[in-house]
Amino acid sequence: MRALTHALDHDRLHHAYLFTGTRGVGKTTIARILAKSLNCEQGVSSTPCGVCSICTEVKENRFIDLIEVDAASRTGVDDTRELLENAQYMPTRGRYKVYLIDEVHMLSIASFNALLKTLEEPPEHVKFLLATTDPKKVPVTVLSRCLQFQLKNITSQTIVDYIADVLTTEAVNFEHDALQVIARSAQGSMRDALSLTDQAIAFGQGELKQADVVSMLGVVGRDEITALMGALEAGSAPQLLSLSAELAERNADFSDVLSGIMEALHDSAVTQATEGGTGAFLADEVQLYYQIALMGLRDLPIAPDPRSGFEMTMLRMLAFTPERDGGNVPPGPRTHNRGKARRRVSRCRVLRRQRDQRPRAYPLSRLPKKPSLIRHPGRKNKRLRLKDKRLWLRYKRPRRNRQRKPLGWMHHRQRPSAGTTSWPNSPWAGLLR
Repeated sequence: MRALTHALDHDRLHHAYLFTGTRGVGKTTIARILAKSLNCEQGVSSTPCGVCSICTEVKENRFIDLIEVDAASRTGVDDTRELLENAQYMPTRGRYKVYLIDEVHMLSIASFNALLKTLEEPPEHVKFLLATTDPKKVPVTVLSRCLQFQLKNITSQTIVDYIADVLTTEAVNFEHDALQVIARSAQGSMRDALSLTDQAIAFGQGELKQADVVSMLGVVGRDEITALMGALEAGSAPQLLSLSAELAERNADFSDVLSGIMEALHDSAVTQATEGGTGAFLADEVQLYYQIALMGLRDLPIAPDPRSGFEMTMLRMLAFTPERDGGNVPPGPRTHNRGKARRRVSRCRVLRRQRDQRPRAYPLSRLPKKPSLIRHPGRKNKRLRLKDKRLWLRYKRPRRNRQRKPLGWMHHRQRPSAGTTSWPNSPWAGLLR
């Protein structure tokens, strides 16, 4: 908010502002504070007084020059035109007439087109404050006419501190671990955190305890994660399956369980890297378990059911656990007698190398004219194989459109001479004379 603060303090105001971010991060709240800053009786500044009549009316949502519109319920172009008809008139009490349009991405294309001209060149006394959770659905022509502010998610520690301050002011007994569970479930949304806190106080009969919050939300607490990590350290598959059955009976979210295991592994890895201690797991085990949990969390939606996917992930951690003494993977059935296997591999490699170095057959373009003169490569005084002869005959076969000679297949010495009918070197020569 530094840019917005400096703009208010140095009187460098824009005519349209767009606030984006996830739900419950304060988009509408910041827009109302900006409306206070623009119309405060003490002057335009980043710190409105909060006690004047205008600030009080804005806080109570009854300031006449603050027109707040829910775009989700007024998406039509007629509603937008009706809204902009009064933009040309001067404000009644304040310094500026402020249009606060919440969930602006819900407007129709015709409504955006009707808003463009007024948004590009509004009167000097008009300011537009737009808020949305999905800026990708807002047309680029609207985005280019606004100053966009992306609001980040609120950190868990900030949520815990704020809720603790509120509960202390309201004199409500609470446990710090319960606030941690609520902050993690809120996922950066202060509004969700406050709603969950109210629900948990009603569930716990005026008190906020971790057991009640865990039971109400159906999530896992630190005790369940500690039990799972202990069973993983002991290498006990029955204990892991028993804990998984208990979580299934409570209808727990197994993706949240894997996320808790990943958080515990992350804390262990950070402790090992900073303090140098070993902890319950070795460094390579922590990295291996974290990667397996990450892949299991990714594949959990495509598993037959969440419980089986979670159990297979935990059993995979046990199956790939390295040995503690040597740090090597335990030998499997195929790594037995590794020396002979290496010798066999080396012998096969030598045979493949000899086969590759053996001279290959002649290409068809280099075949001699007579098949009797072709020798087999690599074999001395051996005739050409039948397969190579067929290749040679196919290569030397005459074309179909050429007229074949009647004795074209015979050697020229075996053909009868011109004008004679004798067949030399033939057993039928005496009979033909």
